[in-house]
Amino acid sequence: LKTSTEEKNRNIGHFFIAINISAFIDIESFKKITGNILRSIRASKKVPGQNKIYTAGEKEYLIWLERKDKGVPLNEILQNQIIAICDELGLKNYNFLF
Repeated sequence: LKTSTEEKNRNIGHFFIAINISAFIDIESFKKITGNILRSIRASKKVPGQNKIYTAGEKEYLIWLERKDKGVPLNEILQNQIIAICDELGLKNYNFLF
């Protein structure tokens, strides 16, 4: 993985695995154990200036909830491009929320 200003590799890798949990433990027990672990992590002492500990996927889930409710934010340039395309195509009956 490289950045736009740096041509040096960052030595970042990814690994994905799918596991059939029920081959090792019943699903309800797994959910209970996992939930307890996550609650324990979130209840840990926070560093100064932080009031929450996020676990994997939690920030993304919270953003998904917000965008599901309020929509996906579009910057002004993209908003203007969408309006211009609608004008170009003669689409007059669209009322955008932005």
